[in-house]
Amino acid sequence: MLLNRFLFIFIFFPLALICCNKGGSENGNPKKESAQIFKQPTEYTVEIKGYYDHDHKSFTQGLFWQNGLFYESTGLNGKSYIRIWNPKTGKIIRQADLASKYFGEGITIYGKKIYQLTWQNKICKVYNSETLAPISEFKYDGEGWGITTIGNNLVMSDGSNILRFINPENFAVTKELPVSDGFSPVINLNELEIINGEIWANIWQSTKIAIINPDNGIVRAFVDLGYLFENLNQDYRDIDVLNGIAWDSENNKIYVTGKLWNKVFEITLNEK
Repeated sequence: MLLNRFLFIFIFFPLALICCNKGGSENGNPKKESAQIFKQPTEYTVEIKGYYDHDHKSFTQGLFWQNGLFYESTGLNGKSYIRIWNPKTGKIIRQADLASKYFGEGITIYGKKIYQLTWQNKICKVYNSETLAPISEFKYDGEGWGITTIGNNLVMSDGSNILRFINPENFAVTKELPVSDGFSPVINLNELEIINGEIWANIWQSTKIAIINPDNGIVRAFVDLGYLFENLNQDYRDIDVLNGIAWDSENNKIYVTGKLWNKVFEITLNEK
């Protein structure tokens, strides 16, 4: 019996090692696979294709494009509103002001409803998308920064590296998505927009936008928009940070602006 056990160990274990090594060779080194998944994000700069004049008194917190019009949300207590305006004429089509106790944040559209976050009030206002008449409101935990729509979910930022997927019918959190560049968390995620199925997020207090995979939270690319500041009218001394991303999906045009900016720029990306 001892001899049989010895022969079993002597013969079986070398074969097992060979099989394991062979499998590892065919499947690849897990560390190498991770390195391929978490590769360094692509770096982009931008080219200006055109611009529209923008109300330089608007403390922009949210922006999207719908049927040739801009929908915009602004912040600051006593100066917060949601506005629909025509970029070609600058005409304000419709506007709904928030009570002075509210500090407006990001907006998005889902069906025929517009959702507008507030900063520290923990209230999401819901409006009719055509008339801006108030419909309802939802409560949420933490701060509200940016919001966008992907599929049947809303996606909300709060200044951290966590994006919350939200059920638009009851504002329940359906998923939390940590965002990283593959090596470390990406924080200060602010205004959000979905462009070609990816989440674009302004990074507060920086000149960059992060382009995020909505499935795994990995940043595929960073877009540096610092060049845009050189093309703003510097007579407006209150120019603040970037905030506001809109996508015209029909014509594949990307628009960006900022808080108290006097222009909304149409941009394209150039890889560094």
